[in-house]
Amino acid sequence: MKKRIKDLPCLFLDRDGVINEKRHDDYVKSWDQFIFLPKVLIALKELKKYFSPIIIVTNQQGIGKGLMSEHDLKSIHYEMNRIIRKSGGKIDRVLYCPDLNDPPSLCRKPNTEMGLQAKYLFPEIQWDRSIMVGDSVSDIHFGKNLGMQSILLNQVKEDPSGQADFVFRDLMDFYLNFVKKSTRSHRV
Repeated sequence: MKKRIKDLPCLFLDRDGVINEKRHDDYVKSWDQFIFLPKVLIALKELKKYFSPIIIVTNQQGIGKGLMSEHDLKSIHYEMNRIIRKSGGKIDRVLYCPDLNDPPSLCRKPNTEMGLQAKYLFPEIQWDRSIMVGDSVSDIHFGKNLGMQSILLNQVKEDPSGQADFVFRDLMDFYLNFVKKSTRSHRV
């Protein structure tokens, strides 16, 4: 029996380091700097079969630093979504926090404001059935703070913080070795 969309768990994804290459000591400030990570488009196409909604939650303090505008960020996300859809994938919503890390902001991960905004937009979200996938400790804490299972992406498959529920190399590794295998045993 095929699962109905409303029965599927929600998937939260960080952006930089999960969807696209992270620019160390810099920010993706324009579309020409955005580079999809290998196999991400294939993984997103497959993940849409198992999750709904799929929501990106991303800290974007480059806006707060004045290095880019919200219009720049929305243009990047428009193009990112266009290519993801063209490749057969789907992102239901992109939520972002433009605030600086200092002073502390309620909307920046690991704080939960973006998650609560997602729940307002998609009331069917159940935290205990949702998964957060990210590449930083703040992503893991964001998921934990909302009661989600938290997945760390790390090329060496190690979790220096010891906080993640599972660690995978990349989004494709997460799909192949967690989602696909879990659905066989009905754990997702």
